[in-house]
Amino acid sequence: MIDLRRLLALAAVALLALSTGTAVASPAKTKPAAAAPAAPAAPPPVPFEPLPPPKIYLFRGAMGPFFSTGMDRLEEKLTQAGFSANVYEFTICRWIGDRAISSYKETPAPIVLIGHSMGGLCSIVISEMAAKENIPISLVITIDPAHATGDVPLNVERFINIYLSDSVLGGGNVVAVPGYRGHYASYDLKENARVSHINIEKSDDIHRQIVDMVTQLPRIPPQTQVDAVPLRYLVPANTLVELWDSGVRQPVRRGDTMESIAAANRVPLWSLAQSNSLPENATLTPGQSIIVPRHLTPPEPTAAMATPPAARR
Repeated sequence: MIDLRRLLALAAVALLALSTGTAVASPAKTKPAAAAPAAPAAPPPVPFEPLPPPKIYLFRGAMGPFFSTGMDRLEEKLTQAGFSANVYEFTICRWIGDRAISSYKETPAPIVLIGHSMGGLCSIVISEMAAKENIPISLVITIDPAHATGDVPLNVERFINIYLSDSVLGGGNVVAVPGYRGHYASYDLKENARVSHINIEKSDDIHRQIVDMVTQLPRIPPQTQVDAVPLRYLVPANTLVELWDSGVRQPVRRGDTMESIAAANRVPLWSLAQSNSLPENATLTPGQSIIVPRHLTPPEPTAAMATPPAARR
């Protein structure tokens, strides 16, 4: 006769063995890996709306109708290019400054100030007037300004000084105020015996570059100016001025030379040497920082590096 208790015990043992084997054969289920959160999409670039055409104010120096006629020629070229440009005597400087400020408040547009001799001094005076009203000045160009010309204020975005350091009538070696972050370039032409205080503002080549620069101004997008390095040059004799905006630092790569960097950036070797206070054949070290003159927009294909023609008087 079958022992019922023994039969039940055997069944329990078999059932236990079966369940254990099944557990060993079937691997434990693991939790699915959590999906990595998607990186936030970069915001689309804000489209840049070109600025309105600039308003240009030009100023003659003392006895301007006789000795600053280059300002009148430049005004004609700017007007022919479609800009609002007018030439004034420096003697009404503050009155024109008040008009420029009022015009900007009514219809904001980039302001460009260009002056020869005392007219250069006037350009800085108006810039200082605008600074008190928190009005930016897009571009100031002074051409052999008077010695008494003040410093470039912080509201000037781009400043260029073309002067003769040994000039008695001009010779203003204009500098910027401490903390200036804009674009700055200074060109001393005293080595060029063909340039004087009464013809320095008449250069057709400089006029062409100024018209090009003014044309480009509305198309230059807003940008931080922390990388702008001021440029100061003693321009070699018989060399035309190329109006760079400022300098920019770039690292030297293995195999770079002063000559190769100048060629790659389409700048004359002398400018690279002066920017960095180095001889033209200096040995460079990889990783070394070097200052290269630059344009905020590409220059015209014809670079201004040839011998200038005799300026008209």
